[in-house]
Amino acid sequence: MGASLPAKEANLFKLIVKSYETKQYKKGLKAADAILKKFPDHGETLSMKGLTLNCMDRKSEAYELVRLGLKNDLKSHVCWHVYGLLYRSDREYREAIKCYRNALKIDPDNIEILRDLSLLQAQMRDLEGFVETRQQLLTLKPNHRMNWIGFAVSQHLNSNGSKAVDILQAYEGTLEDDYPPDNERSEHGEMLLYKISLLEECGFIERALEELHKKEFKILDSLSFKEREVSLLEKLGRFSEAEELYMKLLSENPDNYGYYEGLQRCMGLYSANGQYSSDEIGRLESLYSSLSKQFTRSSAVKRIPLDFLSDERFCSAAENYVRPFLTKGVPSLFTDLSPLYDHPGKADSLEQLILELEHAIKTTGAYPGRVDKEPPSTLMWILFYLAQHYDRRWQYDVALKKIDEAIEHTPTVIDLYSVKSLILKHAGDPVAAATLADEARCMDLADRYVNSECVKRMLQADQVALAEKTAVLFTKEGEQHNNLHDMQCMWYELASGESYLRQGDLGRALKKFLAVEKHYADITEDQFDFHSYCLRKMTLRPYLDMLKFQDRLHSHPYFRKSADGAIRCYLKLYDSPPKSSAEEDEEMSKMAPSQKKKLRQKQRKAEARAKKESEVKEESNATAVLKSGKRQVKPVDPDPHGEKLLQVEDPLVEATKYLKLLQKHSSDSVQTHLLSFEVNMRKQKILLALQAVKHLVRLDANNPDVHRCLINFFHKVSSMPSPVTDAEKLIWGVLEAERPAFSQLHEKSLTEANSMFLEKHRDSLRHIAAVAEMIFVLEPHKKQEAINLIEESSGYLNGAVGPLRNWRLKDCIAVHKLLGSTLGDHDAASRWKALCAEYFLHSTYFEGSCSSAVSNSSYHQSHKLAENGNPKISFADQCASSNGSAEKLDSLKSLVIQ
Repeated sequence: MGASLPAKEANLFKLIVKSYETKQYKKGLKAADAILKKFPDHGETLSMKGLTLNCMDRKSEAYELVRLGLKNDLKSHVCWHVYGLLYRSDREYREAIKCYRNALKIDPDNIEILRDLSLLQAQMRDLEGFVETRQQLLTLKPNHRMNWIGFAVSQHLNSNGSKAVDILQAYEGTLEDDYPPDNERSEHGEMLLYKISLLEECGFIERALEELHKKEFKILDSLSFKEREVSLLEKLGRFSEAEELYMKLLSENPDNYGYYEGLQRCMGLYSANGQYSSDEIGRLESLYSSLSKQFTRSSAVKRIPLDFLSDERFCSAAENYVRPFLTKGVPSLFTDLSPLYDHPGKADSLEQLILELEHAIKTTGAYPGRVDKEPPSTLMWILFYLAQHYDRRWQYDVALKKIDEAIEHTPTVIDLYSVKSLILKHAGDPVAAATLADEARCMDLADRYVNSECVKRMLQADQVALAEKTAVLFTKEGEQHNNLHDMQCMWYELASGESYLRQGDLGRALKKFLAVEKHYADITEDQFDFHSYCLRKMTLRPYLDMLKFQDRLHSHPYFRKSADGAIRCYLKLYDSPPKSSAEEDEEMSKMAPSQKKKLRQKQRKAEARAKKESEVKEESNATAVLKSGKRQVKPVDPDPHGEKLLQVEDPLVEATKYLKLLQKHSSDSVQTHLLSFEVNMRKQKILLALQAVKHLVRLDANNPDVHRCLINFFHKVSSMPSPVTDAEKLIWGVLEAERPAFSQLHEKSLTEANSMFLEKHRDSLRHIAAVAEMIFVLEPHKKQEAINLIEESSGYLNGAVGPLRNWRLKDCIAVHKLLGSTLGDHDAASRWKALCAEYFLHSTYFEGSCSSAVSNSSYHQSHKLAENGNPKISFADQCASSNGSAEKLDSLKSLVIQ
């Protein structure tokens, strides 16, 4: 390195390298310039200068200099290594690997290059190359612990666990008997636990248990030791020993549900589906009765029996469980019990139980069978639970009545307003829900969670500007909107994207969805630094867990939602492409003078508003710079409204990019294949659309959307012209061969298949709507029959509380849109709207009689939605801001509450 230079310049070259490593870039640049004055064509110096400039954000100059240096000295491993580092900084990992391999051809034993190459191979999951590089590093430097561990991990990742065990065994053979010293005991213990987990993974259970007991004194993590031991004992069938160990673990942590599950497995009392015989239930009840006496302060030991008990025993156990929580005032009680609502009959039992407690508290002030009076707050928490209970059961009127009663009882509890907001959202009134959420926020301005809930409700009400201003109250000063992006606040970006999509602003919607996709790309890149850190610090088990998590990262629900939203945006963009300027001018010329004037005024107002917003942002940034004393270096977003994202040549090509990610990582999701069907039908990719239909039928043949795709696909195929080319004939042959594979269509016409689907699902509005839509698609002249089928559907849905009892708001909205747009009958749509308005009284979509009505609110008079988009501030807060006194704020709030 720098060997071709004289002694003075060689020392300067070493200074460049040292300055780069210590991030003293200006000093390094000065040394490079000193060398280049005498040797302007020295390749390694040019490359190092380029690498230094890259760290100073001068990328174009950096690439130019590095390439020039490489051109001047193609046989220098330094130039190739630097070129690889440059590519690595830009996340061009494959190109970086090529550069490193070229460098190793020149200097095959360079430890630094081999180490850098191994990190990239781990990042790119080039496992065979990773094994080879790690083996080479171990051969060159066998006295380095990290090289042994790295080679073992590489073999494990390459599905060669037994080889990894042998490597770790050989490494232990190099250690002295008194190893490790005190300062390395923790790291060595982690390595031993990793080795034991490898033995277990390879199926050497007896050997793993023997090794665990043998090395017990060297393992500091006693909890991991016990959990690994009990796992091995269970796999070996030594249940009595495992049972004893589970009891020891429970004595340390009696609220760990996993330990109780393991204990049940050891006693032969565990069922994955939760179904037990009467004998097993008796034994379980006896087990948990004895455990509850032993672990009196554990809530888990009282909660778990509610899953398997039934009838009177369930009611008795549930009453004993809920009473202390209602007295104490635990807001999460309903969340804790909500899984029980999926068990037949238990929701009714809970309702009866809580209503009895409510009646007893209201009449006697005490629980049934008790003399001691309960505190006044107990009634409020009972009402709070009942409101959530009825909300879960879609009885929104009763839920609102209960929550209003609770608010009247104690108007100062924030949770009451938050739950009422949630009920109104479910009832179909997002504007009123946002108002209630804002009232909750104003009651505690320092609570980030309540603030976030308020922002979420505002976005659901499409109040995006107000939501953004409320969200940034908890961000740093300066470019606050960018702070939300930098914090990877994905729930906010997804909710904003959905709101923009509902409003038809595809550019901003796309920008939000693609921002979430970028976060996942950043998370993938973030693993890079851990490849060396975890091997050095011996956090091997968490490291392997992290790699597994990264491999399934794109199956996370947030990524699915972002990709789904982006694809829907591109589909809308394809179906309704933006008009060109020439088309807009042509439309303008056809307008009346008064209409032209109104349009120009509207455009000028929009431009003025955008200019004002940018000025406000610039001013806030300048203020932040003055306060912090730092220069703002963050680049300005050149496309804040996502307009450039809409300027794509083929939206379907862009949609396909995200569709492939979903197909790879979320192939078990129905929505993935619904999107695949929509994209491929528009692209005229018949076989790919058929593949999507096959996946859909395999996943959920009874789904109404799947039924639509199936009927639509074969109807479109049947209306295609006869095949002419060989390719068309081949496709036609595949379709004819595949159609009998669908049991729904076997020896049936599409109309018959549609009718049979109706007979199977006459009690579901979604399925009836799908059948009606397919009737119209297959035979457009039967439109009235399809409409009649929908309108008569209420006759099949008789329930305890009227014909609409089992209907869901979103399904009714979908049916209304179907009647008005797809079927094109506005009279039928109006009749449907009137019918639904009688049931969904709070729905703003159906204009129910109670929609956007917020009652029983102590703050209602002092809060109104601000037309200019500013967050609402309570009367107390306004007064406090005028004098800056926190004490007066508290006193004023108490006055408002009273």
